[in-house]
Order: sequence, then structure tokens, then C-alpha cells
Amino acid sequence: MEIGFVGTGTMGAPMARHLLEAGHRVRAWNRTRAKAEPLAGHGARLAADPAEAIDGAEVLVTMLLDADATESAVGDALRCAREGTVWWQAGTVGVEGTGRLAGLAGEHGLVYVDAPVLGTRQPAEEGKLVVLAAGPSGALDRLAEVFAPTAAKVLRVGDEPGAATRLKLVANHWVFVLVQGVAETVQLARALGVEPERWLEAIAGGPLDAGYAQLKAKAM
Repeated sequence: MEIGFVGTGTMGAPMARHLLEAGHRVRAWNRTRAKAEPLAGHGARLAADPAEAIDGAEVLVTMLLDADATESAVGDALRCAREGTVWWQAGTVGVEGTGRLAGLAGEHGLVYVDAPVLGTRQPAEEGKLVVLAAGPSGALDRLAEVFAPTAAKVLRVGDEPGAATRLKLVANHWVFVLVQGVAETVQLARALGVEPERWLEAIAGGPLDAGYAQLKAKAM
């Protein structure tokens, strides 16, 4: 498929690379061009601006910081999109931002798919993100071959934009609770003269264990 990819930073660059490796044609743009340049070695065409990335694309992918950054990058450029282009909005842009971007898509005749991802740099590099996808079933079917190279799992959560973003915010809150809880537990262990490693050893492999707790505690 012909894909316009806007936002090739920490998450976007490996996602775009996996799409190229799967045989898709990618035109990539990033505000800091140097972050997009390595993709040229994988066959990407580097766009001079978002409009060039979007023009003629069957699918638009955006992976930017927030709704404001996304609207700033593609707002005016969407006039170049052809009718029916599917917009995979992969960033975490909030509930209000999702509504705003979906409205923008409608104004320009794009089909908006609210599909933020779960995962950090390593899952992105490995093509093992989790895509939380909400949008018209036909659009989700079309995106299946675009999701596949980037994700270990795709979870369809509804037809209306916003459903996936709300689930992503719930998941982000769980991450926050885990990190906060791990940090407090590490500090408590130290205050009581207990080596935090002993706590990790005690819970390892049992019902109280969590891979993310092990990862973050060891980093701390």
C-alpha cells in the first residue's frame, strides 16, 4: 500500500521501517528531518513536508506527541488527501484531542481510525506493539496488513473513534500505578534495611509477580 507516515521519532521510525520491510511504499516526514533520514536506507521516500507525505496515500499514519502537534503537522496538509484515505492515528492524543482530529478527518473526507499503541521503544523496534483499534470495520479490515508488521496483537474495541483512546488512558494509568507502587516498595525496602532484590526474589514466579515490576525495579 501507499502510506504517508508523519512522525518518525522513537516510536514512529521503527514502525515505518517494519512497514517498508513488509513491502509497503512509505513516504515519511518528521519535523526533525535527521530522524527520518535512516528510513531512506530502507527504501522510504523522504517528504519535504506533510502535504507531500499525504498526497496520494492510501493510508496516513500519524505518530506524534499529542493532538496539538498532530493538528499542527497535518491540519492544512489534509487538503492533499484523496477521498477515502484511511487515517491511522497511532499517537496518544487524549479524549478531547481524538474528537478534534476525527472532526478534522471528516472535514477532509478521510476515514479516521483511533488506534493508539501500547509499548515502548523495544516493542516498537521488534514489531511487537499492541494496537488498540476503533473505527469503521471496513477501515480496520483495510488496515490489517498495515497493523500486522508493527504489532504482536491488534485489539478491536469498537466502531467509534474514542473507544481505543479511552482504553489506552486506562492502560497508561495501570502503568503509572505499577511504576509508582514499585518505586514506593523499593524505597520502603531500603528504609527497613531490606535489599530490594530480596523482595523481587520473594515474589518471582508467584501470583504477586509482574514482569513490569521486575523490569522497573531492577532499573531503579
